[in-house]
Amino acid sequence: MVEAARRLQPRKLMWRTIVLGLAALASACSTIVPRDTGPPPPPPTEAPRPVTPRPMQPGIPEDNERHRVALLVPLTGANGAVGRSLANATQLALLDTRNEQIRVTTYDTALGAPAAAQRAIADGARLILGPLLADDVRSVAPIARRAGVPVLSFSNDAGVAGNGAYLMGYAPAQSIERVVDYAKRSGISQFAGLMPSGLYGERASTAFLRAVERSGGSVTSVQTYDRSAGSITAAVGRMRGTPYQAILIADSAGTASLAVPALRRSGGAGARVLGTELWNADAAIGRNAALQGAWFASVSDSLYRQYATKYRARFGAAPYRLSSLGYDAVLLTVRIARDWRVGDNFPERRLTDSDGFAGLDGAFRFTRDGIAERALEVQEIKGGTTTTVSPAPQGFGR
Repeated sequence: MVEAARRLQPRKLMWRTIVLGLAALASACSTIVPRDTGPPPPPPTEAPRPVTPRPMQPGIPEDNERHRVALLVPLTGANGAVGRSLANATQLALLDTRNEQIRVTTYDTALGAPAAAQRAIADGARLILGPLLADDVRSVAPIARRAGVPVLSFSNDAGVAGNGAYLMGYAPAQSIERVVDYAKRSGISQFAGLMPSGLYGERASTAFLRAVERSGGSVTSVQTYDRSAGSITAAVGRMRGTPYQAILIADSAGTASLAVPALRRSGGAGARVLGTELWNADAAIGRNAALQGAWFASVSDSLYRQYATKYRARFGAAPYRLSSLGYDAVLLTVRIARDWRVGDNFPERRLTDSDGFAGLDGAFRFTRDGIAERALEVQEIKGGTTTTVSPAPQGFGR
C-alpha cells in the first residue's frame, strides 16, 4: 500500500532573490616629494589586482531569508504519480497561505532515498517532509537524526515511527477502533473479521481484537485469506454457523465487495459490513452496490473536496487522496514557522503540542511515539454516495 487541505484563496507567491556581488579593492602608493625645486614626478601607479571570482558551490543557491524544507518523494518510477501529486499539494499550500518564509525543495527518492536525504541536509534543510514509503523512512531517519533534522513522513507504518521520525499517514488501528466503537454504541455486540494475509492484515487483526475488547463486545470468528477470490470464499465458508452482527473486512473496498455476496449466502445476510481507512481512497465507493449500508471510519472529506477542485483547476488533473498529507504538512510547518527563526534548527518539541494541528483532513496531533492521532468520522455508504453518521471531533480535549 502506498502509505499518504484548503481554506485561503491562492495569490501569486513573490519569490525573493539574493544577488551576490564582488567588489575589487584598489590601493594607491604615497610618495615623498624631492628637495629640488623642479616639479615632482608623477606618482607611480600600481596595476589593479586581479579579482578572483568566488567558486561555484554545489547544491541550491544560498537563501538567508527563508526556512529550508526538503520534500522527499518519488518523482519517477512506480510511485512517481503519487509523489508528484504530493509535491503539487505542497506548492498549493504555500500559495494558499501566501507564505514567503518557507522554501520547499523536492528530492526524488526513486533515485535513492538515503542519497536524497544527504543532499537535502547538505543544502541546508532543517525539516524533511516525507518519505512516502516505510522502507525509505527506515533508511532516511538515521541520517536525519544525526543531523538533528526531524522527518514528517507520509507513511502509516507504525514500525518506523519514533527517534525523530513522525508519521502523518492514516493509521489503520485508529480507523478500526473508531468504527468498532461506533458499532458497539449502535447496539452491535458480536463481531467477526476477515483479514488479508500479510503485515497489514496481522496489524489490523490485532487492532480489531483490542478494539472489540475495549468496547465490551465479543469476537466470534476471525478468518484470513490470500486475496484470491477462492480464498475469500473459503474464509467466509469457515464462518458458516457462527453468530455475528457485524463483520470487519480489513481490505480495499474492491476486495471487500467480492466477499459480501458470499457472506450473504452463508448466513450473514443481516450483518453490518465494516471497513477501514483504505476505503476512503476509492472515489467511486458510493456506487458500489455490494457495500450499500456499510460503515467505515476515516478522515473527513468536506475540506478535501474543495481542495480537489482547486487542485484540478491549477494542475489539470485530479489529486491522489494521499496528497492532502503534503498540504497539511505545509500548514503545520507554516504554523510553527511563526516562532521559528531562520537559520535555527526546527523546534521539534512543537510537534507534540497537545492541542494538535488543523488541516484538510481535520484535527491531528502527534503522540509521544511519533504517530499522528486523528479525529475521525464514521461514514455510511448509502444511495450512491457516502453520508457522515458520526462526525469527527473538532479537536482534542485535555
